[in-house]
Amino acid sequence: MGDLWSMEQEDKNLHAQQPDEAQTPAKQPEPKGYEAYLSLFDLVRMLAVITLMFVFFFRVNGVSGSSMYPTFVDTDWLVLQSNFLYKDVKRGDIVVLSVDAPELNGPIVKRVIATGGQTVDIDFETGTLYVDGKIQVESYIFEPTYLNEGLSFPLTVPENSLFVMGDNRNHSLDSRSVSIGCVGTDRVLGKALFILIPGRQTNETGAVTGKRDFSRIGAAS
Repeated sequence: MGDLWSMEQEDKNLHAQQPDEAQTPAKQPEPKGYEAYLSLFDLVRMLAVITLMFVFFFRVNGVSGSSMYPTFVDTDWLVLQSNFLYKDVKRGDIVVLSVDAPELNGPIVKRVIATGGQTVDIDFETGTLYVDGKIQVESYIFEPTYLNEGLSFPLTVPENSLFVMGDNRNHSLDSRSVSIGCVGTDRVLGKALFILIPGRQTNETGAVTGKRDFSRIGAAS
């Protein structure tokens, strides 16, 4: 009899612990516009990630002028590897630099010709460029280097500095000029990776000669 009473009591206790389905509150419908709010939140979060990437890892920079013709033309937009990651600057890299010179308005885009400790010499009569006594074969330039901007050669690049020139050698203000000279590596904003948006086609003087050539989108070299 005692066992039967205990089983009945346990059954009552279990029944008491089970929630009454009739008393369970029904799930309330989401407020109007809740899904739109979630979508907006996801969009803001995605934009925040993209912004952080372009602050610390990549930059977007416009080309002004024709100094890098034919590699780049005026109003090309470039994606750069930010100096947050880009530390090992090499000869031949195309870089964007912040330079203090009265003739300039904003950063410049140039090609690295020599790094710290290397010696640059230029024969302006033949247009020949030498680095550490070796003639440089430069397939990317528009024409040989005839423009002397006042700096004396041969020149040994100081440590932690760069000697840079534009690919449009006779229409470029660069390290050949006494107002710029060798540029400190701490002035490098980033390395040009690829053309994001091509500018309108121009000639070596910067005069517009055609429409945007979207086949130019791609790696910078």
